[in-house]
Amino acid sequence: MISAIPLIGGIPAGPELLIILLVLVLLFGANKIPKLARSTGQAMGEFKKGREEVEDELKQMQDGDEDDSSVSTDSTDDEELEDLETEKETSA
Repeated sequence: MISAIPLIGGIPAGPELLIILLVLVLLFGANKIPKLARSTGQAMGEFKKGREEVEDELKQMQDGDEDDSSVSTDSTDDEELEDLETEKETSA
């Protein structure tokens, strides 16, 4: 069997995690770390909401395209024709 060896280490654990936490405390201070974690969590939540909204819109558009494929008339073309007809009438 071939075992895959990652080029970059996995999730830090043990002493690596302690060093990272120590550096964070030195950079930001013990009081700001909970605020940073909270704001990061809120940002991730907002990102997730936005991604889900975009996915829902894409699904609705796909469903709408499937429904519109059976109908051959396009409302924008009809509106353009009406606009042209009214322009001809007003210019004449």
